[in-house]
Amino acid sequence: MNITHPATFNDGWVYCDRIPKNHPPATVLDYYTHRYRHSDRATWQTRIETGQILLNNQPIAADTPLKPGQNLSYHRPPWQEPPVPLDITTIHEDNVVLVVNKPSGLPVLPGGNFLQHTLLWQVRQRHPTAAPIHRLGRGTSGIMMIAKTKTARAHLSQQMRQHRFGKTYRALIGPAADLPDQFSITHPIGKIPYPQLGHIYGAKPDGLDAHSDCSVVQRQPEATLLDVTILTGRPHQIRIHLATLGYPLLGDPLYVAGGQPHPNGKAIPGDCGYWLHAHRLSFIHPTGKPMTLTCEPPPCLVT
Repeated sequence: MNITHPATFNDGWVYCDRIPKNHPPATVLDYYTHRYRHSDRATWQTRIETGQILLNNQPIAADTPLKPGQNLSYHRPPWQEPPVPLDITTIHEDNVVLVVNKPSGLPVLPGGNFLQHTLLWQVRQRHPTAAPIHRLGRGTSGIMMIAKTKTARAHLSQQMRQHRFGKTYRALIGPAADLPDQFSITHPIGKIPYPQLGHIYGAKPDGLDAHSDCSVVQRQPEATLLDVTILTGRPHQIRIHLATLGYPLLGDPLYVAGGQPHPNGKAIPGDCGYWLHAHRLSFIHPTGKPMTLTCEPPPCLVT
């Protein structure tokens, strides 16, 4: 059972930016308005005027022109984070590796309105140098690999880059009598325009290569249960790939048939509701030992 912790205020945070050498001429207000579209121009104007944004540690005016090499910092005051489930259970732990079951609804990394209500923050309360080796979407539950040391992180990250991690997910789509028992999806995935965020990942003919191998676990009149093994790790790959076939994940608020975001929707990738669980993970432990770990799916994803 997921235990959802209530919304609470955090301690605030400082977001730092360094103006790159090739950045086009811009004022402070223009920079934040165009780079961080989660807030409108008027909101950024207010933040600058109230001293929340500093240039080289000094208060500035909104129309101050920026120069390459300057440092901007946005001092975000404490805010109330949304409620999330924080029942993170351990699957395996030793001196260098931690593998956990991430509940659906818990973000892996800080971003947006989430800082302390994230997997990384919670794990670092016990292991300050911990670092996730891969990511799961906020709405995706299941097995997560975390390195506890820099050496382990380098070893495991290399395996990820070389596609030597075995990752199998359990997914739920609608009725799919026309799908074969086993099939592969290789549609490229890339960035596409999305007004809410500037861009989003979706099916794109000239995108990056992506490969998913799927097998039907169970067919029911109202749903189809799949195992999906991904050979690449593109953002939201399973959600996009199944949608390209015309079978978006049940409950997905973002992706529709064709692997594109809903044309009239306002959902973002972190919105929950879809059914996807990281079920099995195979890797070589930093000691050289091959390991395969599994994480029991939620009841609706069990035959």
